[in-house]
Amino acid sequence: MGILRKMRAIFHDDWCSQCQATMEEKNRKLYMLPMMVGHYTSHKQADYYKQNLIRVNKKADIPTGNYACGMIAYTCPNCGHTAVKLSIFLPVREQEKFEEAFLFENGEMDSFLRE
Repeated sequence: MGILRKMRAIFHDDWCSQCQATMEEKNRKLYMLPMMVGHYTSHKQADYYKQNLIRVNKKADIPTGNYACGMIAYTCPNCGHTAVKLSIFLPVREQEKFEEAFLFENGEMDSFLRE
């Protein structure tokens, strides 16, 4: 049963991997990454993002050619499980060229969110 829950949660980042309930969005923020187009490097460790994300208010604040990161924090109303989704993209002419996404479910981003 646990594998089915994990598989279901993989397809929808807002589904709790613990109890399968729909999680509530608690926080949404936008950041700039210190990487330019043509120099993107994948980083899977939360520490990289905690050290390098630069908060911005809107996409227009991100210099042309820099990557961006959208962050969404979720909490499950049933069991209290939390998750943070990071979506890495390149803003190009009012569109987002998606690179990759990471879902952190073990509290790796909690200290960053409190800052």
